[in-house]
Amino acid sequence: MKATERFFARVAAPLDGSLLSIVGGLILLGMLTLYSAASGNPARVSSQLFNLGIAFVLMCVAAQLPPQTLMRFAVPAYLVGLLLLLAVALFGDVRNGARRWLSVGAASVQPSEIMKIAMPLMLAWYFHKNEAALRLRDYIVAAVLLALPTLMIARQPDLGTAVLVASAGFYVIFLAGLSWKILVGVIAAGCAGMPFLWSLMHDYQRRRILTLLDPSEDPLGAGYHIIQSTIAVGSGGITGKGWLKGTQAHLEFIPERTTDFIFAVYSEEFGLLGNSLLLVLYLALIARGLMIASNAPTFFSRLLAGAVTLTFFTYAFVNMGMVSGIIPVVGVPLPLVSYGGTALVTLFLGIGILMSINKHRKLVQT
Repeated sequence: MKATERFFARVAAPLDGSLLSIVGGLILLGMLTLYSAASGNPARVSSQLFNLGIAFVLMCVAAQLPPQTLMRFAVPAYLVGLLLLLAVALFGDVRNGARRWLSVGAASVQPSEIMKIAMPLMLAWYFHKNEAALRLRDYIVAAVLLALPTLMIARQPDLGTAVLVASAGFYVIFLAGLSWKILVGVIAAGCAGMPFLWSLMHDYQRRRILTLLDPSEDPLGAGYHIIQSTIAVGSGGITGKGWLKGTQAHLEFIPERTTDFIFAVYSEEFGLLGNSLLLVLYLALIARGLMIASNAPTFFSRLLAGAVTLTFFTYAFVNMGMVSGIIPVVGVPLPLVSYGGTALVTLFLGIGILMSINKHRKLVQT
């Protein structure tokens, strides 16, 4: 009995109470919304509970690993991720016109998900290694390390994951001390190169951008997602229609209502007040993560914690923005709310990394 108690005490030791409370609140709201959105498919609810169990175990494992161990995983994880992305390009399964998956026995894996963690790990390791004398060359090398997997993922095509990987890497580069002058220059060059980027886009990606400007141009085709989701968000009003009473969701007007567009279901049923609560929880999560980053003892830990935290911001902003019709539709889930196993595991690994950095900060200082 004592051995069991010691085991659970050891597992619980690195778990941060504040983070767990915030994550618990988001998961509760997510499960309530998923139960309503998946009224015709209750198996999704039980499947999500199973996903949560796996993700929680992996979070506990990540929280036990010291940052020094995470640093040793950085290069191997990045190289394995690149090799798997190359394997996807050569041998991957094609589904709905996209080549994103590798078949492993009876299961399928999406290697691009690995890069959501491997990318900030790799760049944080690289800048930590060169911390003593960072030069412009180091930022150029980091940009190349970031661009290679991002372009491979975008080519699958998987614009949503490419955005998340690119943002995670950019946050590391920015937090490492990227000059504002260089940043402004890169943004200006990006704006100047928009016509070239437009020519590289797939037809469906161009349609998404054009549809954002005028969804009514194709209300039953490309504009359908945005039109229905904005109707749902607006119809919620101040207090919402009530849990399980959303008409847009239950009459099946909202597409992908358990995954990418679950925020539309949530907004319709819980209204502006519910959205305010959701935003407060996300802001609390980001604030706690940035606090952990600011108190981290090493350059590697600070960069990694900062990038992981700001990636949560990217998830939430992009999802809410596309559902509200502010930005083009991309495949980005609402963090800790949308249905899905791979994204949930990635997010919980990020939370476990934050807990690890927070725990071992105390050990280093004493």
